[in-house]
Amino acid sequence: MRPLRLPALVTLSALAFVAPACRATSPVPPASPATAAPVRLPRGTPETHDIRTGPGVTRTLMLSDYHPSLAGTPGDTPVYVLEGKEPGGTCVVVGGTHQNELAGIFAATVLVETARVSRGRLVVVPRANNSAVTLRDEKRPAPEWVVIASPSTPPSASRRFRFGSRLTNPLHQGAPDPAEVRLPGASKALPGYEARNLDRAFPGSAEGPLTRQVAFAIVELLRREKADLAFDLHEAPPASRLSWMLVSHPRGLDLAAEAILELDAAGLPMKLEASDEGFRGLSHREWGDATPVLSFLVETPNPNQVEGARDVEPVSHPEYPLASRIAAQLQTVLTVVATHAASAPPERRIELAPGPDYRLIGRKGLGEFLLW
Repeated sequence: MRPLRLPALVTLSALAFVAPACRATSPVPPASPATAAPVRLPRGTPETHDIRTGPGVTRTLMLSDYHPSLAGTPGDTPVYVLEGKEPGGTCVVVGGTHQNELAGIFAATVLVETARVSRGRLVVVPRANNSAVTLRDEKRPAPEWVVIASPSTPPSASRRFRFGSRLTNPLHQGAPDPAEVRLPGASKALPGYEARNLDRAFPGSAEGPLTRQVAFAIVELLRREKADLAFDLHEAPPASRLSWMLVSHPRGLDLAAEAILELDAAGLPMKLEASDEGFRGLSHREWGDATPVLSFLVETPNPNQVEGARDVEPVSHPEYPLASRIAAQLQTVLTVVATHAASAPPERRIELAPGPDYRLIGRKGLGEFLLW
């Protein structure tokens, strides 16, 4: 395992872990074959989160603006648009595809609250599978809450962020898990519960269970916003080959390889992998197949992703502190964006205005990069 060599990413004083409260896991319906009967999505107010609109945000939408059937369901979720004064391209950043992968959700939140765009647009979906925050994952447990203290001394306030599961809540899905999931073009079938995994549901469908409709809405967002670049932010077990990896759709490999060299020179040695054509339903593969976007997935190591892990400190872990993982996610995204801007025509460039150096998150604490 190659260590993260970002400068001074070890201090985590602004973060505190809160042990999960006793929250009952929602009952899972028994697996059964998929039915041809129409799927009715359960209604219910979407979960809300303490994400504050920063000065760079020019519009706030909902995912249901791209697929109205999601309105009034637990699958709806906010979409934040940051627009520059100069026209250009569009970058989409998605966090929370899996609600127990903390770094990606925090990285997307930091962009909403602090980023400013000078050219083009940045579109951020911090909580893609909003239903999954209502479910506990006993195999890969995340903290139910993470509390972030303000950077003042002593801290004058705190903010609470809630986390959940890898999968859609079965009570929201609108259909029982099938016996297995067979995706078109896939080399093998998946267990039936993977029908509730958003990162196995792309490109989705306008009708059907909630997870597929959320996937459909995200692909519609990419189409309608004419996205040039798109990132899905994830975490993997530290020993996984995916850990410290940038996965690229084949059309983005040259761009990704150039960005990898820049990251290595900056002290972040990320690996590079191309999307597997036989492994379907994943964002980086299906986004790039369904739309013209250059699509990528970022993976950082999360010690809580080890199946069966217990009593693992997910925030101030001595080897994989959360702040370092957030910084790595942000640096990877911004390096790819900058590399793209260096060669793209002006009408397709995305440029961020000078702002915080996100590599400092580990030294200063995450609280310095959020709104208070």
